[in-house]
Amino acid sequence: MLEERRLDVLRAIVEEFVLSNEPVGSKLLAERHQLGVSPATVRNDMSALEEEGYITQPHTSAGRIPTDKGYRLFVDRLSGVKPLSRAERRAIQSFLEGAIDLDDVVRRSVRLLAQLTRQVAVVQYPSLSCSSVRHIEIVTITPVRLLLVLITDTGRVEQRVVEIPEPVDDPTVSELRTVLNAALNGRRLADAPEAVANLPDEARPGLRPHLNTLITVVMEALVDKPEERIALAGTANLTRSAIDFADTLRPLLEALEEQVVLLKLIGEVRDLDTVTVRIGHENNVDALRSTSVVATGYGRGASALGGLGVVGPRRMDYPGTMAAVQAVAKYVGDLLGAD
Repeated sequence: MLEERRLDVLRAIVEEFVLSNEPVGSKLLAERHQLGVSPATVRNDMSALEEEGYITQPHTSAGRIPTDKGYRLFVDRLSGVKPLSRAERRAIQSFLEGAIDLDDVVRRSVRLLAQLTRQVAVVQYPSLSCSSVRHIEIVTITPVRLLLVLITDTGRVEQRVVEIPEPVDDPTVSELRTVLNAALNGRRLADAPEAVANLPDEARPGLRPHLNTLITVVMEALVDKPEERIALAGTANLTRSAIDFADTLRPLLEALEEQVVLLKLIGEVRDLDTVTVRIGHENNVDALRSTSVVATGYGRGASALGGLGVVGPRRMDYPGTMAAVQAVAKYVGDLLGAD
C-alpha cells in the first residue's frame, strides 16, 4: 500500500510538472489529486521519493521535479498505452491512405507524427536489408553507361549509374534485364548474393562481363552497404520547449542534422509490439541526454521494415506520445506491408 501510494504521488508530480514546468509542492498535490492522505503525509512520501532519487528539489524551499529515474519508473508503471479516440484513428488512417507512393507515405507520416506529438518526428524509410526485389529495370544512358533501377516490395526505388566494359545494344540490355529479374524478383536483398552467384557462369560469354559489373553494383551498393534513409519533421517544435534544454538546444539541433545519429535512435528499434522509451542519460549520444526518445518498429506481420519515433524534452506527455507513435507505426506498417 505504501509503495502504491508513493507511486501515485510520483505520478501526480510528473503530470503536474509536464503541464506547468514548475516545481510541484505537497499542498498543490493534496488539493488537485485525490490521494486520500493529508498534505503532511504527501510531504513524507515526497521526502522518501527524493531520498530514493525519483524526484529532486531544484531550489531551496521549492517544490520537487522528476528525475530521469522518476520518469523511468513512471513510464515503466504505466498500465498501458493510452488509446487514441476513434476520431483520431480515423483522421490518421484517412491522412495516410491518401499517399500516392512511398515517398509520400514517409512525408505524410513524419509530418503527422510531429503534429500529433508536438515533438521532432523521425521516420526511417523501409530498410533495404529487410526488403525484397519487386523489379529491376536497366535503362541505356550511353552505349557504355547504364542506369540500374531497383524497386522493392515496399515501393522503395534505388538507382545507380553503372559504367560497363564495352558498348551494348538494346537487345543485350533487354537480355541483361531478363536474366537479373529471373534471378532476383521476389528475393530478399539479404538473399541476393546466393541468388546471383552462378549467373555469370550460366550466361552466354558475350553477356558475362556486363553481368559481372551489374552484379557487383547490386552487391556493393544495395546489399553490402545499403544506404538507409530517414525523414525528419517538427524541428521547430523544440523552440516551444527551449526552456527544457537550457544551453543544450544548439548541440541538440546539430545532432539531429546527423543522419547516423537519427538512424541509431530509430533504426535499431525493430520490435513491432513494444514502444521503446529512452530517457535522458539512457541515450548514448551526449547531445541527446536532455531529451527523451520514443520509438517503435513498423512492418507487416512479425517482420520489421523500419522504425519511427519522436525526440523531445524529458518533460513530455509520455502516455499520449507513446499512443501516437504506436498508432502511426501501425498504419504505416499496414500501408507498406500491403501486397
